[in-house]
Amino acid sequence: MKIPKIPLAGKIGMVVILLAAAGFGGWQYYQGQQAAKQQAAVETTMVTRRDLKSTVSATGTIRPVNSVEVSSKITARIKEVLVKENDEVKAGQTVAILDGKDYESKRDQAQYKVTNTKAKLDRVSYLYSIGADTQEQYEDAVFNYDTAQSSLAETESDLAETVITAPMDGVVVGEPKTAGSMATQGSDNPTVIMRIADLSSKQIMAKVDETDIGNIKVGQEAVFTVDTYTNRKFTAHVSKISQTDTSNTWDTTSSSSSSSSNSSASVIYYYVTLDVDDPDNVLLPAMTARVEINTADKPDALTLPISTLKTDTNGSYVIVRNADGSQENRYVTTGIYSDEYVEILSGLEEGEEVVSTYTAKKSSSSSSSKNDRGGPPPM
Repeated sequence: MKIPKIPLAGKIGMVVILLAAAGFGGWQYYQGQQAAKQQAAVETTMVTRRDLKSTVSATGTIRPVNSVEVSSKITARIKEVLVKENDEVKAGQTVAILDGKDYESKRDQAQYKVTNTKAKLDRVSYLYSIGADTQEQYEDAVFNYDTAQSSLAETESDLAETVITAPMDGVVVGEPKTAGSMATQGSDNPTVIMRIADLSSKQIMAKVDETDIGNIKVGQEAVFTVDTYTNRKFTAHVSKISQTDTSNTWDTTSSSSSSSSNSSASVIYYYVTLDVDDPDNVLLPAMTARVEINTADKPDALTLPISTLKTDTNGSYVIVRNADGSQENRYVTTGIYSDEYVEILSGLEEGEEVVSTYTAKKSSSSSSSKNDRGGPPPM
């Protein structure tokens, strides 16, 4: 049987078809490999439910709820101190005695004047009753006697102030002044002889940033740690929120406040007071407390890691990977935040996969223009 000869043009056509088929197959293989690599490089996280807790962090100082500085109402040298640091005292207990010699002398002089003016008043009163003295003389004698009595009462009060008593039940915190020291009176800067504090009840004075203060409410629970007990957590609850910032920057009548408020770099803080639970009485005044205030609890909340969340002018969105491997941007409504997770109120369903890692598209920027058009790889 004679095999027909294939024309040269036909042979060339067959070769072209075979090359095209091979190239198309290679291109499909290349695209499949690239898609597989891209899909493998993308990590996803699943939308899941968990108990979510939102907290606000703050730092503060532990202090007793009730404390007092014991000072003198008169100026005198301290004669004797009857208590020492860490002693427990009761209200009314004598804790120190001042040198009262000068005040005793003044009291004695005032007492003599009262006795003298009383004798004069009695004499003038008798003479006035029989018409021997005038009413003016009688009134002067009464005035002098009343003045002497007032002076005596004042000197007796000053003498009584030489005995210093505790104004409240508590513990002496810090070393008291020693005997021989001068105790000076004054409304601005009196000498503090000792400090007494009720250490059975303590508070934390914490500073909260203005971005978080709106989430703080009276009654919220908190946990905190102190440096000396690193493995122990203490509890507290919010009892008061200051209505002004720590520097009173809103008060433009103060030049210092004005300059502070005009500083764009300044951070506004508000004081938040927390009552401390310390049944073992191990916390000491001035300890630094690192506080976590629990502002919200959401059990069984629909959540995602915060790192998967993106934002644009339209709001918050995530990149969802569908079952067929395709991806889409999905806008979501968020709720409370914890340190790592965010609550999803709408836009996602439990079990959906969200892209959690993003890879740079190096191939699109470094490959040739032929690859950018989706053509086959170079042969």
